[in-house]
Amino acid sequence: MNSNEIRQIFLDFFREKQHQIVPSAPMVVKNDPTLMFTNAGMNQFKDIFLGNQPARWPRAADTQKCLRVSGKHNDLEEVGHDTYHHTMFEMLGNWSFGDYFKKEAIAWAWELLTERYKLPTDRLYATVFEGAPDEGVPFDQEAYDFWAERLPESHILKGNKKDNFWEMGDTGPCGPCSEIHFDLRDDAERAATDGASLVNKDHPQVIEIWNLVFMQFNRRANGSLEPLPARHVDTGMGFERLCMVIQGKKSNYDTDVFQPLLQKIAGMASVAYGTDPKKDIAMRVIADHLRAIAFSIADGQLPGNVKAGYVIRRILRRAVRYGYTYLGFTEPFICRLVPTLVEQMGGQFPEIKAQQQLIEKVIAEEESSFLRTLATGINLLDSIIRKLPEGRKIIGGSDAFTLYDTFGFPIDLTQLIASEQGVEVDIAGFEKELEAQKNRSRNASAVETDDWVEVLPVEQSEFVGYDHSSYPDVRIARYRRVTSKGKTHYQIVLDKTPFYGNMGGQVGDTGYLIAPDGEKTVITDTQKENNLTIHIASSLPSDVRAGFEAVVNTERRMASAANHTATHLMHHALREVLGTHVEQKGSLVTPDYLRFDFSHFQKVTDEELRQVERKVNAAIRANFVLEENRRCTMDQAREMGAMMLFGEKYGDTVRVVKYGNSVELCGGLHVPATGNIGLFRITSEGSSAAGIRRIEAVTAGAAEELSYMQDDAFRELGKTLGTKQVITAIRKMTEENSEMAKQMAQIRQARDGFLAEKLMDFAEPVGDYRLISRLLDIVPDSVKSVAFDLRSRIENTAIVFGSNFGGKPTLTVALSDSAVALGLNAGAIVREAARHIQGGGGGQPHYATAGGKNSAGLEAAMNAAVEIIKAKLQA
Repeated sequence: MNSNEIRQIFLDFFREKQHQIVPSAPMVVKNDPTLMFTNAGMNQFKDIFLGNQPARWPRAADTQKCLRVSGKHNDLEEVGHDTYHHTMFEMLGNWSFGDYFKKEAIAWAWELLTERYKLPTDRLYATVFEGAPDEGVPFDQEAYDFWAERLPESHILKGNKKDNFWEMGDTGPCGPCSEIHFDLRDDAERAATDGASLVNKDHPQVIEIWNLVFMQFNRRANGSLEPLPARHVDTGMGFERLCMVIQGKKSNYDTDVFQPLLQKIAGMASVAYGTDPKKDIAMRVIADHLRAIAFSIADGQLPGNVKAGYVIRRILRRAVRYGYTYLGFTEPFICRLVPTLVEQMGGQFPEIKAQQQLIEKVIAEEESSFLRTLATGINLLDSIIRKLPEGRKIIGGSDAFTLYDTFGFPIDLTQLIASEQGVEVDIAGFEKELEAQKNRSRNASAVETDDWVEVLPVEQSEFVGYDHSSYPDVRIARYRRVTSKGKTHYQIVLDKTPFYGNMGGQVGDTGYLIAPDGEKTVITDTQKENNLTIHIASSLPSDVRAGFEAVVNTERRMASAANHTATHLMHHALREVLGTHVEQKGSLVTPDYLRFDFSHFQKVTDEELRQVERKVNAAIRANFVLEENRRCTMDQAREMGAMMLFGEKYGDTVRVVKYGNSVELCGGLHVPATGNIGLFRITSEGSSAAGIRRIEAVTAGAAEELSYMQDDAFRELGKTLGTKQVITAIRKMTEENSEMAKQMAQIRQARDGFLAEKLMDFAEPVGDYRLISRLLDIVPDSVKSVAFDLRSRIENTAIVFGSNFGGKPTLTVALSDSAVALGLNAGAIVREAARHIQGGGGGQPHYATAGGKNSAGLEAAMNAAVEIIKAKLQA
């Protein structure tokens, strides 16, 4: 049974059990500050479990793309080293939202595993929660009894809170769970050791394949538990592990999920998988990490330096490092694996097929960049090792951390290179530096959040902002206090709200709530969190149970709406000018400006930008009226030709926004007609990431002000030049400056040649060599020119120059080839002598420079360099 068949059997089985089969949510999470990535199948149903929205179906099932690389679920360091941990994996799951509970969940799990997948029952074990008397949670007798109908007592095990009580986070829905484990061992091993003793003991062949979670409690901020209004079922089965079990393998990597990738890597590296443990680990790491990287990029998350982007970059660099170190890849190689992945998984997940060109381009550029970083890091590491004192050589924790933190050089690679040269690394010191950095990060982001205080029971807050910028009668449904960085604010949820919450790139509304007595509560921001519109206020109203008038800052909102609509018009124009490969990859819409990231593989020319501007302004003048359908089915939206963005999770019904030929799915705020935008001007275009361009632009009053500012600058330039023919005058000045620069270069070259000739008179004989050491007061380029001139004139020479040009001390050493052959090294000499000027530097064996801070030590630095040279020449 191949992996595609295994997946389909699961989905078909639960379809038969009246479950709605839903598509996988994007792996990159939006509008949830507690998560960067989907790390469990239940993430897309979190709003239902939290009570923020009603369930659309009583039962659901799917296969969900998941990523576990940070926080509580961090499997990164195990990946590749064992048989069953992964960064990106598929989670098969079925859910009940207040419908069935333990009896059906256990019965169907048993039926699927033993009757459809034909797994031997004597290899299955189930765990149930042993209870927590201190929290008033008893032993899960109910689950035990259901399992006892199917398994012998010896195969039903009690599990502790760590293994058998599942919690969404520090607070929120939670409950006991029942795990299903499978014993993969050979019969002889099973006869020697009872499988029950190995369950949940990290044995690679006795593994958990399915977890059935029974949500029945809510964890409050004070740690106490309270029963949920409705009980839910949340299950998750690891697809890769299931394939291993069904296909009779001892490793996930031996299944058809991974073998095509592993064989491709092995062929590229000219090695055979399964012959060298270290090379095998490297190939497994690369195969696993490729999946995580490719799916993240397809879902809209590009490698970067912060948050989710940094996580993806870290995964990619880990894969590059393993390929570089163990398989000898010195050129980009991961990008060449993408077609194999697309061929294997593009059927189930069409997003990676549609985004294949972008994925390959982004990975290739990231690989090239990190391979250069590795080369730089190796040079820096070599420099650190050379400076270590004789005897027991140890690289300090601080140096190792600097290589890791500043230059992105992995600590295990530092250890590997150091060990090859008989050098140790102070790992304890490195870990101390790393922990200090983590503590700084934790302290900077520490947030204390109280429980919600319910004022008015509301199933779901209603957004009325499409039709109203104020609303006369709203009430507070719930609120809570939040403390961050020593400052306290309140989060307020209203039963109805005209305030738009930050979502889809558009910033949230501001405004205020007016109480019947005239008291105003200022709303400083509006956020969207887990499908909940949250209003941020520095204080609460005196009477939280009163009715309020909600008033939005309309001037700020209309400016944002103009920029948002302009973003749609620009997106359409870019596709017309550059091609239909252009797709939105990110946006920011504020009252002041708009920013738009899109897929494109080269710089947008000035003429192309002008065409885009013209098309957008033509659409503005056409005054297209907003046409919207707030409850459009996905099929209807497709028929209308609506743009649908990869990485977005759309519901059963969507909102379609149309202006002329621009048609997009969008939940944001827009102007009633394009004429309200007034004017559109692009202010900048540049690269945002590999294969991604970024445009910033302004509209309306901001666009007018930009035009006025440019007019004023041009007019002032004309006054300064004393002519209205500004372009002609500037061109003439440029030509004159170019001619003057050529003349100055000729004069300097002649002067440098004369100086070199004069300096030959100051050469000091040292054996067969002539040593020249002088303090010069000329520009750095001339110092280099004179040094190379002397080096070419004198066959056996050593040159030491000091310069304090512009108040910056600089030391220069140049050596003839014969001096280098004797063992002298200009780079090593300047590094040693530069201590006197409190600086450092380097270069090539025949020429090197060093800069510093201490001008007073320049003479001493020159003397030190001379002494090193003389010692070698006189030896």
